[in-house]
Amino acid sequence: MDKPKLNLKKVRENLSLTDKPKRLSKNAIVGSIIGTIIAFTPILWSLHESVPTEKVWDTFLFTYDSTFWEDAQYAMWVLTGKLIPLLLLFIWFFTNRNWWYHALLVPIIMYILQIFLTVRADISHVDELQLVYMLPIIGFVIPSIYLIRAKMFNTINDADKTMQELEEEFMMKPKGVWGKIKQYF
Repeated sequence: MDKPKLNLKKVRENLSLTDKPKRLSKNAIVGSIIGTIIAFTPILWSLHESVPTEKVWDTFLFTYDSTFWEDAQYAMWVLTGKLIPLLLLFIWFFTNRNWWYHALLVPIIMYILQIFLTVRADISHVDELQLVYMLPIIGFVIPSIYLIRAKMFNTINDADKTMQELEEEFMMKPKGVWGKIKQYF
């Protein structure tokens, strides 16, 4: 191709690129939403301060009677102390691309169990038996992670792949959050 035709082709490509409306990619939008949620966690953390320090919290939507905690604000403080880390763990789990991200299931399930026991609130010690409930989950996740790690190191010994190449090989790349959820079911 001669030089004038090549220059004309470049000009047309540049014009076609500038004529299109500039839109943010899906990753940029999702990343912005996730970043905003993370930035708002201190505000979410302080939401319990808007709850009255009475035993019964009456709103136009519901009435909350804190029988075990005896103070609605304290009960919400305990609940937000478990919901905020759970939210951050979910974000970390669904945005992590490392081979070990399944290990995050252990603290996620631990926080879900703590929230369930906190809401139930008819027991005297909320975090007393959580290890007993967590043992089957830990018993599944830890060997799974070990098997993935063992397979990676077997591959390293058999081939000349770097650790980075192996992590990329074991990295699961679903199309989005829904794809990652579908991967488990």
